[in-house]
Amino acid sequence: MCYLGRMVKKKSKSNPSIASMTGFARCSGSSDGYSWNWEAKSVNGKGLDVRCRLPQGFEEIDVEARNATGKAFKRGNFNLVLTVQETSRQSQYQVNRALLDQLVETASEIRAGNDEFDKPSLDGLLAVRGVIEPVTEADDEEERRARKNEMLTGLKEVLTSLGQNRLEEGARMAEVLFEQLDTIIGLCRQAEKLAELQPDNIRQKLKEQIAELLESTPSLPEERLAQEAAVLMTKADVREELDRLQAHIEAARDLMEEGGVIGRRLDFLCQEFNREANTLCSKAADVGLSKIGLELKAVIEQYREQVQNIE
Repeated sequence: MCYLGRMVKKKSKSNPSIASMTGFARCSGSSDGYSWNWEAKSVNGKGLDVRCRLPQGFEEIDVEARNATGKAFKRGNFNLVLTVQETSRQSQYQVNRALLDQLVETASEIRAGNDEFDKPSLDGLLAVRGVIEPVTEADDEEERRARKNEMLTGLKEVLTSLGQNRLEEGARMAEVLFEQLDTIIGLCRQAEKLAELQPDNIRQKLKEQIAELLESTPSLPEERLAQEAAVLMTKADVREELDRLQAHIEAARDLMEEGGVIGRRLDFLCQEFNREANTLCSKAADVGLSKIGLELKAVIEQYREQVQNIE
């Protein structure tokens, strides 16, 4: 006999300790003539995969960004994007004297012997691209280190925000997962009630099969008849499958209440759910039980799809 009635654990309204692997966060800041922006996006993955897209000159942040992400998360595919823009550092300009002298010399050569060309004006020469150049002050090591540290502080902020986003999404998913477990429990109880009604049908079917066997083989020994009866009863008995489903449901509930990095273990339980549902369908002796088995498989698949996105 199955004891599905024992499953009376109260369903949590929310479980913030379950994290989704899907999330997005953005963080911006400025420092010493630079403004920067971090964007972090994560999607589901079998393990931890971090990809960084950094502007030229900031490649050294790559290793520290990967390490920080690895400390904050256990699973997921992550894309970290850093954009940097200079703000007030190009406030001074200088004249490219070499280019200006070359332009003046070239203009003089062209005018030599040809009075049709006007003498070039200073405004015109200075308007030539490259003659006036912005001057950027060279960074010293201390300024560069301070800017890097501020950007890494911003990275920690965006990772914290991403983690909170994943937890909020995980809490919403937990609601759905608990509801789906309740649906699975309800279907198991329906299957249990139908299974209790099966003995009479099995006896009738057994009588018919024995009659057929005796017609085809009148001298069939009683031991053989007993064996056939035992096989038929065993094939139709789904109590073992329902008991195992109960154990798996309880294990899934315990994991979800425990929280943390549970996605892989829940995924394994989904495989066990499917195994028992398939066996139940193959043993079903009537249409009603077969229908319940198919509904079980459908709900279990929906549950598995949600589990695929849990860290």
